[in-house]
Amino acid sequence: MRMSVEDPLTLAIAPPKDETPQEKDTREEAEVEARRISEAIDEQIRQERTALKKKKKSVKVLLLGQSESGKSATLKNFQLQHARREWAEERAAWRAVIYLNLVRNIVRVLDILSREMSLAEGEKRPGSTAIEYLSDSDDESTSHGIVYRFSDKHRFMQRRLGPLRSIQSDLENKLGPESQEVRSTASMSATPFDSPGFQILPKRPSRDFGINSTNGWKSALEKLRPSMMSSARPQRRSDSDHNEITDVLVACKETMLELWQDPVVQQVLSHRKTNIEDSPGFFLNDIDRIVSYDYEPSDNDIVRARLRTVGVQEHKVVMDDSNGKEWLLYDVGGTRSSRVAWASYFDDVDAIIFLCPISCFDERLREDRRINRLEDSYLLWKSVCSSRILAKTEIILFLNKCDLLHNKIKRGMCIKDHIPSYGSRKNDTITVMRLLPGATAIFIHFTSVIDTKATAATLSVVEESILRTHLRNADLL
Repeated sequence: MRMSVEDPLTLAIAPPKDETPQEKDTREEAEVEARRISEAIDEQIRQERTALKKKKKSVKVLLLGQSESGKSATLKNFQLQHARREWAEERAAWRAVIYLNLVRNIVRVLDILSREMSLAEGEKRPGSTAIEYLSDSDDESTSHGIVYRFSDKHRFMQRRLGPLRSIQSDLENKLGPESQEVRSTASMSATPFDSPGFQILPKRPSRDFGINSTNGWKSALEKLRPSMMSSARPQRRSDSDHNEITDVLVACKETMLELWQDPVVQQVLSHRKTNIEDSPGFFLNDIDRIVSYDYEPSDNDIVRARLRTVGVQEHKVVMDDSNGKEWLLYDVGGTRSSRVAWASYFDDVDAIIFLCPISCFDERLREDRRINRLEDSYLLWKSVCSSRILAKTEIILFLNKCDLLHNKIKRGMCIKDHIPSYGSRKNDTITVMRLLPGATAIFIHFTSVIDTKATAATLSVVEESILRTHLRNADLL
């Protein structure tokens, strides 16, 4: 008994020996209140734990594929269908991206024209960037032996459109890393996440300016708000950068149209087999419509706009037709140096949508000119399908850009000329479309994701399939 009295804890909680009745009442009331607060905290913790257990688990979808395969365009289609309010709020900011795409189209034509004119004149102009021009196509080459009827009009167009190079630099500086295409890589493997000794990197948001938040494209376009999201109407414009960019484009509008419609320029592009129309972010057929103070990007314009993804970006979309279930869509950088980050997301996704641009049989990787793009996609696809981590993950294959494939074959291009392993197979669209997946894909869709109406129907089927798998895995089916 003496040990109990002398115990430090007992002594600490024991009432004072000289405690008065009034002090005792006050102490007991305080103890009751403290006990009430403690029990309330315990109850709150219990309720929060219960709510956390009952919380709907998000559906997680990973978009995979090489750079320019259509991953971001697929994501935009998801947002177009299920995040209309945010889509409308960010519409004006896409104007800068579309203008950058258009300016790059024009500068590419000018570079080709400058090179051909220099060759025709038998000299290389000092400081010209035309000699450094790189094409993504195997077929594109100089037009040796062909005489073009260049005139003073072509020299005038070159001088008149010269300021567009400065506009390109200004827009690239505003947009950040997404505006720059990767032209080299330290990675020698198509699948660095599948190499011996590879260690999975921890998940973390990209340090680059990018689309890495729960607000979708808003993060990527936020940088434009001070200058490019002002009203486009001249009487309301207040930002000097916006004035300069828009004014220069409007001033050059007629010359841009003349350049693109010029018969000699079209002859040069045709002989060089420069199919600019097949490139992401092609807007030369829309000059008259989009170069205007009143221009507002359409849904189709936004889906077609090209903006490179940096790192791994998370987008939240709430699907109203899935009882308000939250979907987390992960868009990844597709260059070889970016693929090392993919594996850290493999073990925690309900489905993977793999995009293969089957029209790129004649193209080379921007970051490694030795590698055929279609062969690179095939290696990627085989690696993803054989991954043990993904053995129980639903994998959906989008054979994308079917329209471009059909157009190339219609123009007389032979696949075996670019991919010798294609052999003596029939040179038609159907044969190519059946070649890649083999027997490894359960769900295959033939797509052109810039076609928003057709893609909406495809995504509806895909969403239902993914949701059923998600509910089955959660033991709700």
